[in-house]
Amino acid sequence: MSADPNNVIERLQKWGACDVADGLSKLKYPNGGFLEGLTMYSPEFQAGETKIVGQAFTVKFVPKSDTASPKLQGNYIDQVPSRGVIFISQPLPQVNAVYGGLMTLRAQALDAAGVVIDGRVRDLNEHRSLKFPVFAKSVGTTAGGEVCRPSEMNVPIRLNSDTQDAWINPGDYIIADLNGVVRLPQELAEQVLEAIPPIAEADAKCAEGIRAGRTVQDVFKEYRGR
Repeated sequence: MSADPNNVIERLQKWGACDVADGLSKLKYPNGGFLEGLTMYSPEFQAGETKIVGQAFTVKFVPKSDTASPKLQGNYIDQVPSRGVIFISQPLPQVNAVYGGLMTLRAQALDAAGVVIDGRVRDLNEHRSLKFPVFAKSVGTTAGGEVCRPSEMNVPIRLNSDTQDAWINPGDYIIADLNGVVRLPQELAEQVLEAIPPIAEADAKCAEGIRAGRTVQDVFKEYRGR
C-alpha cells in the first residue's frame, strides 16, 4: 500500500533537493532524480530559502498544428489540487511562454505549492509580487497561444533534454529549491526517507571534523566509508 501523500510531503519538508538526490543516489536511481535545466525565477532568481514540495500535476502542451492530440475541456489551472506542483511540458521549439501571471493568481488561490515549467515563463513581476515559486527553463514575453496549446493533464511527460531520458509521472514528488529540481518516484518515497538521515548525519560529522582541522580524506574515510 502506498504511503499517505500528505505524510510523505510533511516528512520531505525537512530536506532539500540535494538531500533527496543523495537518497535517490544511494538507491542507484539515475542522476539522483535531478531534472536538468530548470532554474528558480520566482519569488527571486536563484536566491533565498524558497522550496517547493508536492505531488506533480502534469500538463502536456502540444503544437497548435497538432490536431490529432486530445483537447482539454476547460482550463487546466482550475483543476490543480491543493499542495500540488504544476509541472508543464512545452513542446519544442520553446520560443513563446506557456505560463503567465493570471495562471499564478489562480494557482495560488487553489493552494498550489508552485509550478515547474519545462519551457518559458512570462510576467515575472506578477509571480514575484505574489511570492509564488516558479521554476522554468527560461523566460519570454509572448503568450504561447499562437504556437501551442494544453492537450492533456495527469499523463506521463518527458523532460525536454538532450542529456537525460527523464519522465515525470502524475503523483511523483517534486522537490525544488535554488539547487534545482528533483523528481522522487512515488514508489521510492519511503526508501528515500529512510536513506536520507544516515547520509545527513555522516555529512554533519564530516563537517565537524573539517572544522576541527581534519582532512577531507580522513573524515570521508571514517564517516562515509571511502
